[in-house]
Amino acid sequence: MASHGPLQSQAAPSGAHASSPIPSLPKLEPRKRRATPSNPTPVPATPALPSQLDDGALATWSFAVPARRILSKRDHELFLASPSYDAVVGWVFGLAEAVVDTPCSAAAVSDARLSEPCATLLRILDEVAALTALSPPDEQGGSRFGNKAFQGFVDLVRARADAWHRQLGLDDPAAIAEASAYLTQSFGNRDRIDYGSGHELNFAVWLLCLYRLRVLGAADLPALALRVFARYLDAMRAVQMLYYLEPAGSHGVWGLDDYQFLPFLWGAAQLLHHPYITPRAIHHDLTLEEAAGDYLYLGQVAFVNSTKTVKGLRWHSPMLDDISSARSWTKIDGGMRRMFVAEILGKLPVMQHFLFGSLVPAADGMSAADPDATAGGEHEGHGHSHDGKTWDDCCGIKVPSSIAAAQEMKKMGGSDSLRRIPFD
Repeated sequence: MASHGPLQSQAAPSGAHASSPIPSLPKLEPRKRRATPSNPTPVPATPALPSQLDDGALATWSFAVPARRILSKRDHELFLASPSYDAVVGWVFGLAEAVVDTPCSAAAVSDARLSEPCATLLRILDEVAALTALSPPDEQGGSRFGNKAFQGFVDLVRARADAWHRQLGLDDPAAIAEASAYLTQSFGNRDRIDYGSGHELNFAVWLLCLYRLRVLGAADLPALALRVFARYLDAMRAVQMLYYLEPAGSHGVWGLDDYQFLPFLWGAAQLLHHPYITPRAIHHDLTLEEAAGDYLYLGQVAFVNSTKTVKGLRWHSPMLDDISSARSWTKIDGGMRRMFVAEILGKLPVMQHFLFGSLVPAADGMSAADPDATAGGEHEGHGHSHDGKTWDDCCGIKVPSSIAAAQEMKKMGGSDSLRRIPFD
């Protein structure tokens, strides 16, 4: 018989259980689909729009020069549970809902359809931008910190605020003084030469005051967000570029943007059901070029790109880059609303600079008015609360302007094009 050769070496050794059965493989089970992660925090509800003052209320109303009232954590908690909190949220979210699926070029907000007060607001903001020519920046000397000529610009705004409000139809000096406080705080801090989302919020509250005083009506809401606020953004960008305004928080408050927030909230509402512009479109240069003028969200991304020294959102704006992976604008819209209540209204370092008067009143039990922070006055960041963990998010550490870095690079003969990261 022929030998099996090497096969013989595979025979079971003496004593081994050669006939032991081979264990069976486990039964294959279909892989379970992972549940889509969900945000446990619900999207905040939209309170009703604040009420407007009728003729009877206006005749007897006691106006008050706005002042700081959030001087402690307890004051902040009282505000978060107050009607004024609901008024601010209702106003900001109401403006968002007024512009759902509406581009800035929509016929409904065209020049021909603007109310006279809205047209006047646009003229006022044009005058604001023109004031920069009367206070030209000092020689910067390569510095990336704020230019002190900004203080002259703020003084010019303050000097003209009363006349601007009379153009809007207000004639009560007390009402003008209250509304003017928010307008003059909208362009940045005179002493620190910085600007952030808290100053932007003052602009929104200024419009709220005009609404409560019946200078503006509910029909004006789309134009306020898409025309008036857009003109304000244009003016602020010019001011930031000229005076190198420093960001008011060392991390842009939460890292979304060094200066602005509302263009993202209202801009997401504009794009809510857009048929082809997706969240990923912020990475497409052609889309930004064609649509930035029509959508606040895209316009702000385009501006941020233009003020950086490196190319790529993932390098200079990682949170915007992360948000762009959202599946829909609905997700972004909800996220921006959560962020507004948590990261602006919910943060003591931001809200301790907020001003309360009679139209947006302080809650019962809040600290007495801070005499150092009434209308027309600034304070240097002393005598107010810091919780020990967020000093540098408020007014302790000066932060050079990112805009200044790009502008100074151009002055030194640098290329207008952005640097690419070597491993990009």
